Amino acid sequence: MAPTDVDDEFEPVYHRYTPHRAGLPPLVPYFRELWARREFAAEMSKASLRSSNVNTVFGQLWLILNPMLLAGVYYLLVTIIRQRHDPALFTHLVLALFAFTMVQSAASTGATSVTGSGRLLINTAFPRLLIPLSAVRTAFWRFLPTIPIYLLFHIIVGLTWHPRMMISLYFLATMVVFSMGLSALFATCQVYFRDTSSFLPYFLRLWMYLSPVLWLPEMLARMGPATKIIVELNPMYPMLTGYAQLLQGGQTPPPWMWAAAAGWALGASLVGFLFFIGREREFAVRLT
Repeated sequence: MAPTDVDDEFEPVYHRYTPHRAGLPPLVPYFRELWARREFAAEMSKASLRSSNVNTVFGQLWLILNPMLLAGVYYLLVTIIRQRHDPALFTHLVLALFAFTMVQSAASTGATSVTGSGRLLINTAFPRLLIPLSAVRTAFWRFLPTIPIYLLFHIIVGLTWHPRMMISLYFLATMVVFSMGLSALFATCQVYFRDTSSFLPYFLRLWMYLSPVLWLPEMLARMGPATKIIVELNPMYPMLTGYAQLLQGGQTPPPWMWAAAAGWALGASLVGFLFFIGREREFAVRLT
């Protein structure tokens, strides 16, 4: 008796996974498919936000309270060390911590995004880069409620308002693109080295200390030559400094900051994306 179509529906399907040599697939079709499946990444991000109760009042409140409490603790420590109260420093702490927390969250969440999606990788065909990119989208949506909070402190402290403040979106955009590259890079490292996510918090904390978060950019002139070189080579330095200068004082950053911020963002995304895409076809083998 010949098998019917109904019988075929219940035939078992066997998948065979073998090691794959690292290499880049055709990039134009890949990114075309990536763009066509962008809603998939958005839904993954929305599911992540719902699972963390971000859509609730207390969930939104915690997104604001967490960096606010950190800013209060750091401001207290800095005030004790400097023995001088400076309201402008507190607004800078709030502004910089909100932005750095977005990058930090994108990197740390992106690192575990692939290893935490084992069944999805095995059972669904899609560009895997959507997974770390969804983590960046989640981090950005967590960042958005903090913007009105900073603007409130901007009013309370009495900082000036200027149309150039809108240009700060350029530096915010570079931080988002930079986060995409970091997320893809650390997600790939986590597949091969499972201790990456354990090491990452210490690396990010040290990175924050070297970034203009706990200190104002103008304090760089009082640092030693070696420290100054290290800080200026920090990718977050031009991004955060330009962002803070435009928002807090309406000052136009020097041209090199605009170029450096764009260069670091595009460079990180290029390296992270290519590193991820070149190895994503063997992720299923590594995770099974």
